[in-house]
Amino acid sequence: MTKEKINPEPIWRHTINLPTFPPLNENIEVDVGIVGAGITGITAAYLLTEQHGLNVAILDSDIILNGTTGHTTAKITAQHSLIYDELIKHFGEDDARLYYEAQVEASDLIKHLIEKLQIDCDLTEEDAYIFTNDEKYVKKLQSEKKAYDQLGIKGELLDQMPIDIPMKLALRMNNQAQFHPLAYLKHLVEELEKAGAKLFEKTTAVDIEFNKRPAIITEQGKRVICKNVIVASQFPFYDGQGFYPMRMYPERAYVLAVKPTTKYPGGMYINAESPTRSVRSVHYNGEELLLIIGENHKTGQGKETMHHYQALEDFAKKIIQTSEPLLRWSTQDLTTLDKVPYIGPITSTHQNVFVATGYRKWGMTNGTIAAKIISDQISGMKNGYEKLFTPSRFQMDPGLKQFATINLDVAKHMIKGKFDNTEDIKAIEKMQPGEALITRVNGNRTGVYMDENHKVHLVDTTCTHLRCEVEWNSGDHTWDCPCHGSRFSYAGEVVTGPAKKPLKRITE
Repeated sequence: MTKEKINPEPIWRHTINLPTFPPLNENIEVDVGIVGAGITGITAAYLLTEQHGLNVAILDSDIILNGTTGHTTAKITAQHSLIYDELIKHFGEDDARLYYEAQVEASDLIKHLIEKLQIDCDLTEEDAYIFTNDEKYVKKLQSEKKAYDQLGIKGELLDQMPIDIPMKLALRMNNQAQFHPLAYLKHLVEELEKAGAKLFEKTTAVDIEFNKRPAIITEQGKRVICKNVIVASQFPFYDGQGFYPMRMYPERAYVLAVKPTTKYPGGMYINAESPTRSVRSVHYNGEELLLIIGENHKTGQGKETMHHYQALEDFAKKIIQTSEPLLRWSTQDLTTLDKVPYIGPITSTHQNVFVATGYRKWGMTNGTIAAKIISDQISGMKNGYEKLFTPSRFQMDPGLKQFATINLDVAKHMIKGKFDNTEDIKAIEKMQPGEALITRVNGNRTGVYMDENHKVHLVDTTCTHLRCEVEWNSGDHTWDCPCHGSRFSYAGEVVTGPAKKPLKRITE
């Protein structure tokens, strides 16, 4: 089986059947309207209905649990790569400790709900390891251990790990966890249905209207009138002049599911340097598989997509002695200026519109604590983490530097895309099904894709968000924007925001 023929579908959807829900086709009124049916939206809805008795509706532009949450690697951990030494330097010891405590509280909440609701979701306790085989990162791991000690985090530096991967030093955090995220969240969805919550799929939110109460406006012109809105759509569909496109950048990562030829010793592993290499186990059809994760890069940038999958496969075969990949998929998340998520009122002037975004690929705990913080704020309860995560913060260091870097990168790709080389239009005649190219039609940069029925789809490659030029992603068969991470199907339909409108189709 060649990798091109492996359907890019996450393992979680292969092992569970999720309920389906209709689109919203009428105006409704609720206490809280939530946009985004991932871990944040569903957990927040559960807390608001179960603990506070509120009437809730969730909208998703796709089907539930098919976005970032559905493509996660599902580690429940406070070990978010190298982060605590950096947080102490930029936020101070107290806030760095708060960040750690927030992750622990999120982990405890997930485990509490699993026990309370008797959810079978393959929860296992695992030690987590950051390791390096690069001398430059040995000192960084040592500094991270000092940060652990300063914050009271239990950890240990090691010169050996249970898994046989070349390394110079590793930092272990004990008693972390992993699970099947969709099995867990499916049960929460079932609890929501019992409580009378409303869920709608294939319902795209495009704006928020403010009268006496805010109203979520859908693409079809329907309204969800509510007292509070939670924007949990990864990239906020509504900005509220919070300038989120300039305060975050999107990154993709890749995942292979492989069958090991030797027994896996347990644990969750990630290296400190680039390119990223991460390993965890998962159960699939009665067998233990390994998830090989890494090759992080900014969305729409870097080398051809299939090269990333090949690099992970080469690593797996060399280090862990695996068979050919059984499944593959990619995932995307956003990173903020200071690496801490934005959670809370979307701006200081919109206190009843809440946002949760920028999880930096650590969405199981960050997404859960976001749900807890926002549900407390909506219910009028004080939450000790709200100041740390508030979206209105701005750290001069590293915020100012990152702000400049992100936006210079956007400008570079916006200009480059307008003038880069394209293929001769005659190249279309030589295309095979599944192939894409970029050419010019009537002088306009145009994306061309041939589907399995030999039908050719032509789209204007100008992103409908802020007019950067999209690039072809051969691994997922999508057009990806290198500026803010919008993704479109080969036919131009929106797959991932912040874009709200499809790419313009070329008919002539």
